[in-house]
Amino acid sequence: MAHAPGKPIDVHTWSTPNGWKIPIMLEECGLPYRVVPVNIGRGDQMAPDFLAISPNNKIPAIVDPDGPDGQPITIFESGAILQYLSRKTGCFLPADERARVKVEEWLMWQVAGFGPMLGQTHHFRIYAQEKIPYAIERFTTEAQRLYGVLDRQLAGRDYVAGELSIADIAILPWAKYHEKQGVDLADLPDVRAWIARMLARPGVQRGFAAI
Repeated sequence: MAHAPGKPIDVHTWSTPNGWKIPIMLEECGLPYRVVPVNIGRGDQMAPDFLAISPNNKIPAIVDPDGPDGQPITIFESGAILQYLSRKTGCFLPADERARVKVEEWLMWQVAGFGPMLGQTHHFRIYAQEKIPYAIERFTTEAQRLYGVLDRQLAGRDYVAGELSIADIAILPWAKYHEKQGVDLADLPDVRAWIARMLARPGVQRGFAAI
């Protein structure tokens, strides 16, 4: 899909790791957008208007008034949104099939494993009213394992799949909060360097500041 700047994309989101992915992507792509806050602390995600664009009642979701064939499109699920925006702009998803598959592998790794497991780690370590030692140990151990996987992948690379891609944009907002997940980066030098490299990008900084 050709990139043709037009009306702003509405980004229904909130200040969470999943919620930051899309503003970061839009800033990096240079697309105009407008943040529509969905305060999940007070239950805005359960409102009928939001349900109409996000059937799973989860952030983020977007409404692009300039979708395929110039018609509006609504999209939910962060991974699907990132892939759509890559196709729309030609940014951060390689044209070469082998390179694209590598990016998509790590994007799926994030949306299916890294994000959900770290979300459970946040919950049981920080937010659960009852501190359950078994759950805390189980998810903290899994978080540490996943960071080990990421560190090995980053060895000798600046970015997860070679060049900067939607995989990096998806992973970063979760990895930024490694301390909350009980993960010490002292023994993960490649993850530590990658986080610093990503956070130094002006587009990333603007994306985090957008919500």
